Amino acid sequence: MVKVQKGFTLIELMIVIAIIGILAAVALPQYQDFIARSQVTRVVGEMSSLKSAVESELVNGTLPTTADELGYSTSNLVAAAPTVSFNPNGSGSLVNTLNGAVSTSINGSTITLTRAINGTWTCIIDDAAAPGWKNKFIPAGCDAAT
Repeated sequence: MVKVQKGFTLIELMIVIAIIGILAAVALPQYQDFIARSQVTRVVGEMSSLKSAVESELVNGTLPTTADELGYSTSNLVAAAPTVSFNPNGSGSLVNTLNGAVSTSINGSTITLTRAINGTWTCIIDDAAAPGWKNKFIPAGCDAAT
């Protein structure tokens, strides 16, 4: 009479647990980086939605002074509405700091959308105050502050 093995041996279970641990050690930091990048991209998108309102105000001959008059909706990723500052010649900027419910690695970074006199917009991200900033967090269309 031959006895047939039922179930897994202890060493087989330990190998599976070790493999899962290694995969988790690699995947968790990648996931956290993905979350940080998506949060930066989200705030840039929320701020970029104000550009058309700024253009409309400038075409009508008025200078925007607050984000509320541009139709800004509050975000949980920032503590306050963007700072709006425009000159009579049309140049100016929208500035906001990531300091709400954001990843700790990007907390404190500042996003600046700047409009030149000719109507072109640039996006600059200042990461000086962000403790764990990585350049891969910068979304397409933005540059790092020098």
